[in-house]
Amino acid sequence: MLEEKKQILVVDDEPNLRRVLAAQLARDGYEVLVAEDGEEGLATLADHHIDLVITDLRMPKVDGMELLRSALELEPELPIVMMTAHGTVDNAVEALKTGAFDYITKPFDQAEVRAVVSKALRTRALSQSHASLSAGRVGASAASAHEPGAPPAPHGIIGQSAAIRALREVLDRIADAPTTVLIRGESGTGKELVARALFRASSRADKPFIKVNCAAIPQGAVESELFGYEQGAFAGAVSSKPGRLELASGGTLFLDEVGSVPIEIQVKLLRALQEGEFERVGGVKTLHADVRLIAATHGDLRRQIQEGTFREDFYYRLNVVPLVLPPLRERVEDIAPLCQHFIAKSNQRLRKQVTGLDPVAEQALLEYPWPGNIRELENVIERAVLFCDGPRIGLSDLPPELIHASARGASEVREPESASNDGLKEQVKAATVQIERSLISKALEQTGGNVTHTARLLKISRKGLQLKMKELGLREREDFREA
Repeated sequence: MLEEKKQILVVDDEPNLRRVLAAQLARDGYEVLVAEDGEEGLATLADHHIDLVITDLRMPKVDGMELLRSALELEPELPIVMMTAHGTVDNAVEALKTGAFDYITKPFDQAEVRAVVSKALRTRALSQSHASLSAGRVGASAASAHEPGAPPAPHGIIGQSAAIRALREVLDRIADAPTTVLIRGESGTGKELVARALFRASSRADKPFIKVNCAAIPQGAVESELFGYEQGAFAGAVSSKPGRLELASGGTLFLDEVGSVPIEIQVKLLRALQEGEFERVGGVKTLHADVRLIAATHGDLRRQIQEGTFREDFYYRLNVVPLVLPPLRERVEDIAPLCQHFIAKSNQRLRKQVTGLDPVAEQALLEYPWPGNIRELENVIERAVLFCDGPRIGLSDLPPELIHASARGASEVREPESASNDGLKEQVKAATVQIERSLISKALEQTGGNVTHTARLLKISRKGLQLKMKELGLREREDFREA
């Protein structure tokens, strides 16, 4: 299967520049859309799936900064690259602190454009690496905002499991300290969400929050990305540029996938953290930066130390306060409130009015192991809301692969060999029967076999429950007494 072309939106009020940049990007294999100002750019974003935006800073109607803020409200993970003239680099740096991914200067160097675009798209791809069930674009935060009318979740983190309550208590204690924090957890567990929660609750909340996905940067470019470079430091360095450490001064630097930082760069980064001093690549002037560092990894840094790819002294500098985020399969009680949050979020985005999940669909979500964690759950709910025709999400609105995976945990009714010979509809039907039987049986056990109370628990009519029990062969069991 051919890989779908990435779509890049170019926004600039200069026709010649739009034409030249669009032609270069098209030659590099991208599908390019253009807009002549920020207003048209925002309209294009609303109507198309865009993977990257490249926009000028100064434009009529809606300028680049306004476009940046509005676009990130629509889609926080969307990488946005600013174009600026040499005289307005300070404005571009301000845009980076606001949330822009990077900037390029006019007249731009083709190699620089190519490198920035590649890095931006790689970063986006890594952030969505576990989004295989996605039905469309996905927001950045795993559970950061609350639905309208609901009380705000503490620190923006949804859930009432023991692990999440303990996490909130730790965040309360360390949020305003300058202490370095190392967040560990599987992909999709919300490491960036926790980092941003720490930032928002600190006294640095009005200063920059600069994120670097270390795994998205080519090995040879990590030093210049973190520390910046001076003009002429290497081929393509047509002007001086501050690094992420410099941009984060006074605020918070978030190093995601810190295990990907090359070991030779770890020495320089360790010095910068301990002494607050560093030099740009190709520079001799010592610069100073006061940053609060938060690092994250899904890997095993201790094993990397044993393998010689991670410095032990750097590890101990990072691991002052370790936070371990549990996978979603270990906090099943948080799935239902997370679903409600994502339903409300998807309703707003997709202009739908889904009210919740029917019991069978909810049971399927509870029994699924969630290898992609919260990010995967958000993608599944967005897809379900998109395909749902009624007021509540049903089992048929969920991805078939999720239904099958959930059904494997329910009672087995057929041999796997016979199931594998059936078509998709037959397999989905069989999985539905398994989940319904499991759900009704558990509900009957909870109510002591009281059919009236069970129907109320499952939010269906008493007669409907009786018919379903008869259909599933549960009607005749003596321990399921009726009221």
